[in-house]
Amino acid sequence: MDIDAVRPRPSVDVVLPCLNEADALPWVLARIPADWRALVVDNGSTDGSAGIARALGATVVHEQRRGFGAACHAGLTAATADVVCFCDCDASLDPSLLVPFVGEVTDGRADLVLGRRRPQGRGAWPAHARAGNLALARMLRRRTGLSLHDLGPLRAARRESLLALGLTDRRSGYPLQMVVRAADAGWRITEHDVPYLPRTGASKVTGTWRGTWQAVRDMSRVLHEPAARQDDTAGGVRR
Repeated sequence: MDIDAVRPRPSVDVVLPCLNEADALPWVLARIPADWRALVVDNGSTDGSAGIARALGATVVHEQRRGFGAACHAGLTAATADVVCFCDCDASLDPSLLVPFVGEVTDGRADLVLGRRRPQGRGAWPAHARAGNLALARMLRRRTGLSLHDLGPLRAARRESLLALGLTDRRSGYPLQMVVRAADAGWRITEHDVPYLPRTGASKVTGTWRGTWQAVRDMSRVLHEPAARQDDTAGGVRR
């Protein structure tokens, strides 16, 4: 992993995992609040995404290991702000919706804030992807006891606490592992509805039945991990 030249510490870092999202980047980056930093994690794009992101003022992190989790974690380790957010880079989610999420974290009302996707318009969320998400959400509720309904990528938490979770998944299971380990550590986790738009371009994960099945398989493995002991999450947030 390598990163562009270091800039002054931002108030919030937004991690944007990116694989061939040249068409979506202008819309996404225009919606990052002015005093926040966009960390676009290029995961091997061949469409010039990295150059476009840099030209639009984003900090570009290069992660050669393929995988959604690898890209997300590279962004997390490159972040320097106290609060780190995550958002897809395909224009399906508006990163400006993270503003109240960050407020909830900084005010101490929550340790991890998640967006529950509400599809807007035809094609916003393919049936197979939605079915896989619903099945995993049910398993997550049984595993953690939390009243969560989505494993969506729009989320906010404190950087040091996230790092202390010791996340190891580098594939599609990364966002689920984050929630499971946070729940095991006693974090206060909240969920809020957010509009989910038709993405720009083709999905690299859940755009096909095969991709959805692979994501479900990755996440199912995470759900079968043994619960972390309290001392395994030293430095994290607890109730």
